[in-house]
Amino acid sequence: MTRPRHFLILKEAPATLLLAVPIIVGQLSQMLMGVTDSVMIGRTGTVPLAASAFGGGVFNTFFLVGVGFLTPVAVFTAQRRGAGKAHEAGEYLRHGLVLAFTAGGAEALLILLLSWRLKWFGQSAEVLAAVNPFFKLIGLSVVPSLAYIVLRQFAEAMGRPWVPMLIMLGGVVLNAFLNWVFIYGHLGAPQWGLTGAGISTLASRTLGVIVLFAWLREDPVVRAAWPSLWFAPLSRRHLTEMSLVGLPVAGCLLFESGAFGFSAVMMGWLGAVPLAAHQIALSCAAMTFMFALGLSMAVGMRMSAAVGAGERQRLRPIWLGGLAMGVALATAFTLVFLLFGRPIAACFVKDPAVVSLATFLLVVAAVFQIVDGAQVINTGALRGLPDVRVPALITFVAYWGLALPAGYLIGVRGGLGAGGIWGALAAGLAFAAVFLGWRFASLTRGADADK
Repeated sequence: MTRPRHFLILKEAPATLLLAVPIIVGQLSQMLMGVTDSVMIGRTGTVPLAASAFGGGVFNTFFLVGVGFLTPVAVFTAQRRGAGKAHEAGEYLRHGLVLAFTAGGAEALLILLLSWRLKWFGQSAEVLAAVNPFFKLIGLSVVPSLAYIVLRQFAEAMGRPWVPMLIMLGGVVLNAFLNWVFIYGHLGAPQWGLTGAGISTLASRTLGVIVLFAWLREDPVVRAAWPSLWFAPLSRRHLTEMSLVGLPVAGCLLFESGAFGFSAVMMGWLGAVPLAAHQIALSCAAMTFMFALGLSMAVGMRMSAAVGAGERQRLRPIWLGGLAMGVALATAFTLVFLLFGRPIAACFVKDPAVVSLATFLLVVAAVFQIVDGAQVINTGALRGLPDVRVPALITFVAYWGLALPAGYLIGVRGGLGAGGIWGALAAGLAFAAVFLGWRFASLTRGADADK
């Protein structure tokens, strides 16, 4: 008997939401750390805020590439759990941590080397003078950040998402406290400004990964999958399997994060005020994006579990339920940005020129909230299958074939400035949303009937 699709969607959506809620809160906590930095740094002036935007934009490209490379931990852990082979999941944790420390160490070294050549990005002298110590410190934090991502994905794929969420929230509180100490010079500490924010970020991220590892080792649900031989020889099969998924996903995130990172560089060509406004609007858009990203991760994990269990009739209902929830949330955030853009921008900085431009950019952000949410949920669904190579190509065309060239032509060269750059990014997101959705629909055609 074939059940109506709407019945299956209504059945799958609550389960996706239950998994997504702690993931969303965890993702929001990750972003809240950056927003907290922006707000607290913004109180020290426009130039430090612009410098944090530039340094953070370059760092995020490295970080998100690492996140993409480590995505197979969630995919294969969920598949093995769905197939009733949770004891095999621990090997993906063990290999994932090795990849995290290897990739994180390589990225930290590249960031330190790049810190000597930041003038290549054509930023103003005042921004370059302020950014370097902060950039080096957050560069070092990529190692614990990627290790945390592996541990968190493993916990979530094993059905234990709540404690990683709480640990991340604790990290936000710790980061804010350390910012108060080191940015402003309280409790006898030096007043380090932007450099103090880098110290706070490195310290809170390092402590977070230590606490999460200690909890996972003692958790009774996870214990059955916990590796018994941490220092056993690595498996070439596991490394190859994970790389075949992780490298294309890393490419996807490189294309997307690189586009947003390079958009910050183009903003810097326009001056410190557009760059600071870009940081404010991007921080707000990234915060609301975490809801769609959390749904995307939950959709991907549930998709992987369904594939592992051989239940292909659940694939489209899981996808459509996640997509419907994502679009509904994005519509709500669109209204918030349209109605309250100016007071939101004023929370970050007092400079009226920055506030005015950031308010305008939030209007543009309101327009692309829906397509941004749709494209990330479509991407998560495809990763759960897993299908990663064609999505990487679609992402490359969307951001580097369309968004960035258009942003340069109409924003930098054409005179539309910051609004032109953001409008072009919106067009790239819309392109990605449409074609990634088409890709998933074509791959799951004929999978609706009960088996």
